[in-house]
Amino acid sequence: MPKKILITGGAGYIGSHAVKLFLENGYEVVVFDNLFRGFEEPIKILKKIGKLDFVRGDLRNAKDIEKVFHTHKIDCVLHFAALCLVNESMENPGLYFENNAMGSLNLLEAMKKHQVGKLIFSSTCATYGETKYLPVDENHPQNPVNPYGESKLLVEKMLPWYEAFGLRYVILRYFNICGAASSGIIGDSKKPSQLLMQNAVRGAMNIEPFAFTCAKVKTPDGTPIRDYIDVEDLVEAHFAAFTYLEKGGKSDAFNLGNGKGYSVKEIVSEVEKSFGVKLKKRKAVHRKGEYSEIFANSQKAQKILKWHSKKGITESVESLKRWYAGHPNGYKSQNSK
Repeated sequence: MPKKILITGGAGYIGSHAVKLFLENGYEVVVFDNLFRGFEEPIKILKKIGKLDFVRGDLRNAKDIEKVFHTHKIDCVLHFAALCLVNESMENPGLYFENNAMGSLNLLEAMKKHQVGKLIFSSTCATYGETKYLPVDENHPQNPVNPYGESKLLVEKMLPWYEAFGLRYVILRYFNICGAASSGIIGDSKKPSQLLMQNAVRGAMNIEPFAFTCAKVKTPDGTPIRDYIDVEDLVEAHFAAFTYLEKGGKSDAFNLGNGKGYSVKEIVSEVEKSFGVKLKKRKAVHRKGEYSEIFANSQKAQKILKWHSKKGITESVESLKRWYAGHPNGYKSQNSK
């Protein structure tokens, strides 16, 4: 019997790409999502690939997630469900602690009760905060500068205490995500997106105006420097982490990035070059809680998980171009929240 994978937040941008990959590899998938920021349409699309069950529920309600484990014999959990907007977390920290930390606690308690012992946790480089050195490895101090990063760090700190009940886990700390499915069937449907490359591509395609939302920082061109990783590379790392746990791997944390930093202006320049256009450089309200520069040392993931990023900036831009050409307004069942 194929192993059944629970993917929380599987109706969202990154989660839906993970659903696609696991289905393509012959696994049965259960998606748990409250559709607060996810969409029903990718679930309908992905059901054509393999056996997929969708459960609408909220991790903040312990009974909702408890029902999933009662109904399905789950082998492993991929935990994507979270709110992830830095600026929003600064304005409403309680929402982030309730949703990201308390929701994760409910998940862990349900896993403990039903003796599900494998978890892959979607964390973030935002747990590191301002960098002490570059590139950032997994031993870098974790000092978040926003409630989003703090909420993810709280979950990271919970996990070791559940090892006493048989849990083995992999923490994956993401850097900046970009791109869409190479086939163009699924992608980022937030409107507007909170992700730089997505917004720049949408601006270049005249779908909506592009604006800089970053404050001036101490970098060579005055804009924040980040490490950009393609979403398909990212979910390949989740599959590698699953394989690692299947083979008895011990609990551990890994950075996922390309190992190179690009400034906001450099990313915009790459998009302009790809489209052969010049974007109007208007400015919007600066986001709060951002830091100046970060990029990853992902050698540990390369060595232990046998994973490495394959796609460069150009390939990510091209996949977004395909996605938005077919879905300029995102999914038809647009979620307004």
